[in-house]
Amino acid sequence: MRIAFLVAPEGVEQVELTDPWQAVQDAGHEAVLVSTKQGEIQAFNHLDKADTFPVDEVAGETAPGSFDALVLPGGVANPDFLRMDDKAVAFVRDFFEQGRPVAAICHAPWTLVEADVVRGRVLTSWPSLQTDIRNAGGTWADEQVKVCDHGANKLVTSRKPDDLKAFCETFLDVFAKQAA
Repeated sequence: MRIAFLVAPEGVEQVELTDPWQAVQDAGHEAVLVSTKQGEIQAFNHLDKADTFPVDEVAGETAPGSFDALVLPGGVANPDFLRMDDKAVAFVRDFFEQGRPVAAICHAPWTLVEADVVRGRVLTSWPSLQTDIRNAGGTWADEQVKVCDHGANKLVTSRKPDDLKAFCETFLDVFAKQAA
């Protein structure tokens, strides 16, 4: 499988990028870093700068249809930036419209809210997003991992970095079943 990881140029929570990325590679799949511009993205450990990572493809220039699935890592600034970028929002929305599975952790569902794809869905996130999710027509659940199959695609969500092991295992299982 070819799996896109969509992140902003700055602000992704490093562990929410690197742990799922490594899980995808360990499972024998191709991980592709997609951002809103070429170059490198700057990851963070909470509010402190961490490592940089090279961008493979740019949202708006690459087709969501060239990927089997999408992972949206969190970090507070990352989804806040993405939700203000029309091409990033359209990239996310296209995965839902094409019925391709999506996984999002922590603050990443903010981008889902902006893409107007949570209506009628049950999902989890960092607790501070629950009002945004409800206001967008979704149902918020305080669970380690939530899989929602209401709609054209499967949506896997998780709350926080402490949930990463379960998040990675679950989205890889869901993605593999959809690809089969």
